[in-house]
Amino acid sequence: MTIPNPDHFLKQAARLAAGRPRQADLRRAISTAYYSLFHLCLIAVADEFVGVTHRGTSRYALVYRGIDHRVLKDLCTEIAKSRPSSRYAPHFPSGGFNPNLRAFAGTALELQEKRHEADYDPQSRFNARDALVDIVAARTAIAHFRTAPEDHRRLFLTLLFSPPR
Repeated sequence: MTIPNPDHFLKQAARLAAGRPRQADLRRAISTAYYSLFHLCLIAVADEFVGVTHRGTSRYALVYRGIDHRVLKDLCTEIAKSRPSSRYAPHFPSGGFNPNLRAFAGTALELQEKRHEADYDPQSRFNARDALVDIVAARTAIAHFRTAPEDHRRLFLTLLFSPPR
């Protein structure tokens, strides 16, 4: 099983936005920038709960495919708030999540919204700068995620895998 590499998504997005891109290329680049973050989360969840050494198994694929965009959006929305809802508050670290994870969450929300616009709004127009800004934002968010404290990252992944009800 070949696991999508979030960094490869960003390289693809940059290629799509290079030169004199068409609207289809720009839309795809913006969407792909978001997908770099989304797949980063899918990989991290499956690695955490199934294990890197089991990437070729159906169990890994099941966990990888078990996360959807809505769950990521809901969790990131809670992290971005000054105070999480009563549903999430008991599970959050005292004092909230680390600034790196808060930055990741804010960017994930922003890029998800831009992906929806790029993928579904026929009236929106984009330019190469729009796509490049989103690519840089995604790259920065990935760095924030990867450098967040392990305990906060693991809690984030647990809440993504099993959101409170």
